[in-house]
Amino acid sequence: MSSIEQFGYRQELQRSLGFADLMIYGLIFMVPIAPFGIFGTVFASSGGMVALAYVIGLVAMAFTALSYAQMAKAFPMAGSVYTYAGRGIGAPVGFMAGWAILLDYLLVPTLLYLVASAAMHSFIPAVPVWAWLIVFVLLNTVINRLGIQMTARITRIMLAAELVVLAIFLVIGGIALAQGKGTAGALTPIFDSSSFSWTLVFGAASVAVLSFLGFDGISTLAEENREDARRLGRSMIAALALAAVLFVVQTWVAALLVPDRAALLAPGAGLDNAFYDTATYAGGAWLGVLCAVATAIAWGFANSLVAQAATSRLLFAMARDRQLPSFLARVDPKHKVPVNATFAVALISLVLGVGLSFYSDAIALLSSMVNFGAMTAFLLLHIAVVVHYVVRRRSRNWAAHLLVPLVGFAVLVLVVINASVAAQVLGFIWLGLGLIVAVVLYTTGRRPVLPSEVS
Repeated sequence: MSSIEQFGYRQELQRSLGFADLMIYGLIFMVPIAPFGIFGTVFASSGGMVALAYVIGLVAMAFTALSYAQMAKAFPMAGSVYTYAGRGIGAPVGFMAGWAILLDYLLVPTLLYLVASAAMHSFIPAVPVWAWLIVFVLLNTVINRLGIQMTARITRIMLAAELVVLAIFLVIGGIALAQGKGTAGALTPIFDSSSFSWTLVFGAASVAVLSFLGFDGISTLAEENREDARRLGRSMIAALALAAVLFVVQTWVAALLVPDRAALLAPGAGLDNAFYDTATYAGGAWLGVLCAVATAIAWGFANSLVAQAATSRLLFAMARDRQLPSFLARVDPKHKVPVNATFAVALISLVLGVGLSFYSDAIALLSSMVNFGAMTAFLLLHIAVVVHYVVRRRSRNWAAHLLVPLVGFAVLVLVVINASVAAQVLGFIWLGLGLIVAVVLYTTGRRPVLPSEVS
């Protein structure tokens, strides 16, 4: 196991997580039943080829996971792509990568809380969306405050519960198909010649990748990993592979059972309850309710729990390098967690979540911005692999250090340019703000410099 002292840091977080803990953390972050919540949107944007959209999303993320594994081995520290781009290319590039991924990490908890709160409000209308959001935020903050081991124990329980719900849906869905309830041909979810186009499926994939975001969150726990750094990368790949299988299978079955395909594909169709309507059609109202409640708990509690933990580690890593206010680098001496960063994430989620709960298109807007931030940061990650290994270390492992990052970069470019225009505009505005912040840091004597670079 590599020591972070060689990079100029002091070990402050508790090394208590093994391979299984990391893999489960990644699975929970991705949410095994994540497609439940965005099935309608992906179905409509892909022309019904929802399984294909997830396969393309997997390809994009698979190359990125392999690049993450290479950089996690070289730099076993918290900070995710901020650390990898900063160490692999240079501190200023690392700052911009961290700034880009912040658009993902800072908004993801808010997005999850909003989705879950809206779902709970649909069941109990007397309790407003913002009230549910406050409950979810407070609960997760208390758990994360108690330490990473508590978070790990909770995630194991939640993963088991989600897998049980998914198994129930797949069994009932399989029985429904056997009874002749299918509304489309067996291969339609993967290819429909009447509506196929690359622009269509890549545009849908830009939404589907939202379900995969989270495997990279494992990298933020590098300083809490008690095993060899290579196990960190392997846990990312394993979590991604398992999630991909679950995503493709569940969306394939659901796409074959959509009760009214034409209505779901029509402009202006209501998409939020598409999966639950499909579950109701397959097995009855009880199955639709079960899937909806499971989605609310998974997104609002389990997923947002680990998202808050990952985001706090990113803020912690940037703060100790003086790229964010230093108070965010404070570690609680008893529970060994970045306590101020944890509270900061909770506060941001509360303010944004409560404010956006009154905006009808908030979920769609946040989803697009989260994806744009992540994809942009991943582009810099692939460049970092090439620069660090091929340019600096003269590696001749062409497959891992040149071919994989180049292909991953190309696939991500296709996803980014097919993202929504609103996401592109807001994403570039965010990057522009990052450049302004970087200039301010330089002019005020706080230029991005990593500890090991100090002479």
